[in-house]
Amino acid sequence: MFQINTSEIFIPDAISVEKALVRITHLAIAAHQDDIEIMAFQGIVDCFGKVDEWFAGVTVTNGSGSPRDDLYANTTDEDMQKIRRTEQKKAAYMGEYGAQVFLDYGSAIVKDGKNMQLVEDLVALLQATRPRVIYTHNLADKHDTHVAVALRTISAIRQIPKDMRPERVIGCEVWRDQDWLCDSDKVVMDVSRHENLATALLGVYDSQICGGKRYDLATLGRRHAHATFFASHGVDDASALSFGCDLTPLIKDDRLEPSTYIDSLINNFSIEVQERIKKVE
Repeated sequence: MFQINTSEIFIPDAISVEKALVRITHLAIAAHQDDIEIMAFQGIVDCFGKVDEWFAGVTVTNGSGSPRDDLYANTTDEDMQKIRRTEQKKAAYMGEYGAQVFLDYGSAIVKDGKNMQLVEDLVALLQATRPRVIYTHNLADKHDTHVAVALRTISAIRQIPKDMRPERVIGCEVWRDQDWLCDSDKVVMDVSRHENLATALLGVYDSQICGGKRYDLATLGRRHAHATFFASHGVDDASALSFGCDLTPLIKDDRLEPSTYIDSLINNFSIEVQERIKKVE
């Protein structure tokens, strides 16, 4: 189905691939192992324990080149790829994903805008799943590979007939949160439920946590901070929030450039800041 011969589709409940993919309603397309659990927990928890809604994750890259320390300090790139794939499978099983896809690309290919392999793979996957909601990276993320995955996702959706496209595409937080967005531009995702599941999913990635990056603490801390600091003049309605950027306009209007769209959101923020300063000067 895919162009890299080491790609894989893992089905936690062991039904056929065709039956597994056709049931998917929420799809996360992320650059690296553990990005899915950091950025798309709303989709995971919304489908958890359900029989009529199913979440699937897509990990685009192969996991090589990640920082490592402690137990993993001398781990080779080849072994690290195996370890990270196993960790992602554990998360998929624990989170009751309908499917977990490993496309197994190197980051250089993902970041090459002239290479259409990833776009073609994503088109094939989108046609097989036809999800209602897609979670991917946000266009203001500060990680090049994350932004590249978001752009390839948008390109792939644009190659599908409009009546087959998802209802919504959300750009999510990993390597830059989206508290800066004007509230009217935020997709506010309540991720208060099943914090035990959130903790477990993030804790699966021992190669990252023991390896020197406390993504588990940082992710949960950011969600709690968003909930507390979201509204200054009211009590908290949720204990954990994630913020997204609505990328749906980019799949409604194929002429809209991603750079133009994100620039409009940045401009909205600038206007809001300037107006607040003028109001109280």
